[in-house]
Amino acid sequence: MKLTKILLAVLLLALLVLPAILPAAMVNAAIQMLIAALFACAFNLLCGQGGMLSFGHAAYFGVGSFATLHAMNALNGEGLLPTPLLPLIGALGGFICGLCAGWFATKRAGVYFSMITLALAELLHSLAPHLSMLFGGEAGISSMRSPAWGLDFGDATQVYYLTLGWVVLSIALLYAFTLTPMGRLTFALRENGHRLQFLGYNVHRLRVLVFALSAMFAGIAGGLQALNLESANYVLFDMRFSAEVVLNTYIGGVNVFLGPVLGAALMTFFGNAASDLTQSWLLYQGLLFVLVMMFMPSGLAGLVLCWSAQIRRRGWLAVIPAALSALITAGLLSLAVVFAIETLQRVFSQDYQALLIADQPWPAISLFGREWLPGALLTWAMPLLLGLAGLLVLKLARRQWLRLLDDEPAAGPVALRSRVEGEQS
Repeated sequence: MKLTKILLAVLLLALLVLPAILPAAMVNAAIQMLIAALFACAFNLLCGQGGMLSFGHAAYFGVGSFATLHAMNALNGEGLLPTPLLPLIGALGGFICGLCAGWFATKRAGVYFSMITLALAELLHSLAPHLSMLFGGEAGISSMRSPAWGLDFGDATQVYYLTLGWVVLSIALLYAFTLTPMGRLTFALRENGHRLQFLGYNVHRLRVLVFALSAMFAGIAGGLQALNLESANYVLFDMRFSAEVVLNTYIGGVNVFLGPVLGAALMTFFGNAASDLTQSWLLYQGLLFVLVMMFMPSGLAGLVLCWSAQIRRRGWLAVIPAALSALITAGLLSLAVVFAIETLQRVFSQDYQALLIADQPWPAISLFGREWLPGALLTWAMPLLLGLAGLLVLKLARRQWLRLLDDEPAAGPVALRSRVEGEQS
């Protein structure tokens, strides 16, 4: 517990000094990471803690964004709600919409609940272009940040600290909620809602409240997005944004409170960085999600907890060889996949196909800082060699991992996963 508090303090200190060491473009990316982290943490209140998987949570993010923009235009950053407090309007909009939608959606559970949330979000997405008074039609709504509290909010650094303050406060409130009696009931709702009903609790009311609170914090994230971009479009209601928060949350880990924060921050950074380097970045995002669901169902945060548990039991020196082998395996297999995908993407692109001349050798493609001939054997053998090397190191890493567990012969992957999930709870 003491180590966790130290790590959180170090992380907060690093976030405070980040704008001083980053260029302006990276500060904007950091703002997007913070907003995505809050959105994922709000979604995890509903999905990870309440056990209700929503496929339309972008609706409440978008409502919070539009509500904040309307408040920016109406109040001009003055009066009782200056610019730094405008995300409260986003919270109110998200809470009201979540209360209304949640009352209908929580009448059902499981896949039926998910389908209802998807239908409601798609309904809003379809109606938004036609409700120009609320959503500005296809052009959307724009505004400007007004000065307040001696700050003009004209540069990205001031917006970053405003966003950081709201994100830290919101995540702290979400964590405090898990310690309340209602928060404990939320966990019980995930485990066995029928038993809660048998004990006399109003399960539908509890689900509606959890849904509304999750939508409220999603509205805060949408309000911060409005303050950052100073505009919004009905595209915010698109299914893609709802899918992104699901991917980010599950990649980070739904069973760890800060798991969605980790997943959202990493995947937002990955999207900003990879989208400038390759056209296939969405494919890599999908592959990563599939791999996490297949081999790390507890997410990246669960993997970190698993390794930290082994470090506590056996010390750093015993774990380092297996950790290095795992990192080398991941690196080699990633290189093999990236090499194959990028080679195929370049070869079959329209720009490259336009360069082909009949009865002439195919021109070389540029990849990893050198030229590769599509007709050369080495070009297609390279990803195979990297993949084989990765599989060999994987075998070594697996052997080293099993050696770490040699005094616990019954601790297979399933038992180990159970231990880790027990520690997380």
